[in-house]
Amino acid sequence: MSNRALDTRSPLSRGDFLCLTGMGFGALVFDALQAEEVAPANPLGLRSSHFGGAKNVIWIVLNGGPSHLDTWDYKPELQKRHGQDLNGADVRTGFFQTSGKLLASPFSWRQHGQSGTWASEIFPFTCQHVDDMSFVHSCFSGSNNHSPALFEMNTGLSRMGFPCLGSWLAYGLGSDNQNLPAFVAMTDARGRGLPKNHAQNWGSGFLPGVFQGTRIRNRGTRIDNLQLAKGMTRNRQRSILEIAANFNRRHFSRHPDQTDLDARIKSLELAFRMQMAAPEVMSVEQEPAFIKRMYGLEHGEARQFGEQCLIARKLVEAGVRFVQIYSGGNGNEQSWDGHLNIADNHRRFALETDQGIGALLADLRQRGLLDSTLVVCGGEFGRTSDSQGSGTGRDHNPHAFTWWFAGGGVKGGVHVGETDEFGYKAVEKRKSFNDLHATILHLCGLDHERLTYRFNGRDFRLTDVAGKMIEEILA
Repeated sequence: MSNRALDTRSPLSRGDFLCLTGMGFGALVFDALQAEEVAPANPLGLRSSHFGGAKNVIWIVLNGGPSHLDTWDYKPELQKRHGQDLNGADVRTGFFQTSGKLLASPFSWRQHGQSGTWASEIFPFTCQHVDDMSFVHSCFSGSNNHSPALFEMNTGLSRMGFPCLGSWLAYGLGSDNQNLPAFVAMTDARGRGLPKNHAQNWGSGFLPGVFQGTRIRNRGTRIDNLQLAKGMTRNRQRSILEIAANFNRRHFSRHPDQTDLDARIKSLELAFRMQMAAPEVMSVEQEPAFIKRMYGLEHGEARQFGEQCLIARKLVEAGVRFVQIYSGGNGNEQSWDGHLNIADNHRRFALETDQGIGALLADLRQRGLLDSTLVVCGGEFGRTSDSQGSGTGRDHNPHAFTWWFAGGGVKGGVHVGETDEFGYKAVEKRKSFNDLHATILHLCGLDHERLTYRFNGRDFRLTDVAGKMIEEILA
């Protein structure tokens, strides 16, 4: 890169200018871009829903495929018949070969709340809220492999290239806060890597890039370039942007269809505005001591995920539309993927997440935010009723798993659908990801059949040509 000084008397291309300035996100944008005469029309401007609904969504992803049989789907027959043959077992139904021998849950179970909801011992905090929660026990998916299953879970289709749920909500409803992203993703709090498919899990697919999720790191600097570059002042930043804005307007007049560039510029505009708003929202230092204790910030195992849940509350309180939190990283034992020993795996991950989830539900309620915030929890598939490996693990099971919902117009203490007596397959009121997505959109005030985007000559929607909302959980 040349070190020559910027000579405003000589012709300079837009590319040369950007190369010479060499600044980060914040160096290219400033307060004036909030004015409509400088910035293009704002695609994240607040838009009306089709009907009333929740304002915000917090989706807790138990990445790796949590076992419904060891969390929320109690099966007495499974407990009684441990080690017996599972009739009709397909030892290849999962991703690896299973034994065909029933594996009882290693955890104790009891009923909670007025609803009498059965819960595993590993969720002592979350089970205190079962009367606010609605459970769908009959979920199923189309894939037994993490990558396509995560695509299906996030986008409704098991292949890449399609917008995820958070992007559809940002596209359909816009944002309540123009100084923060509409869609935020937080990955594994303990640094065990990104989930399979990496950033495509929160990607916008064929929707404009402005609707993609913004990832917040689990440690260190949450988002890059939120601080002014060394030696940069706000006045100097303003002067630089005035020049850049002129180049951008001229470039747009020649290339109006470059939506990727448009999205990039809008992300830079947002980055500057975030320099003022984001550091405060993403810090928990100023929270009262009792809130920190409630979220487990003084607990060695629960602290990191609890901090993410607390930040999620602060984000929705500040107007962020959609927050997605991933528990579990990339590798098998680095997530809820309990192939080897379901007891060790699930006890460890529940210890990390349970207190934060329970605190989040309690905190949203005490602040009057639970009615306007939909909380969703679930993974990409369930686990098998028979064992694998040394006889203490469970394989992938796309035929049955449980999701739960709370707040945001959900009827509490409700249980929808059933699995067979061993929890091997969903047998009553089976629900696909299309059904789950249709329900989430409905709870947010959007008709899944009307929320469309035209791409390559076709009107696409999150639920493709399927999906039926789960009316039983609606308040």
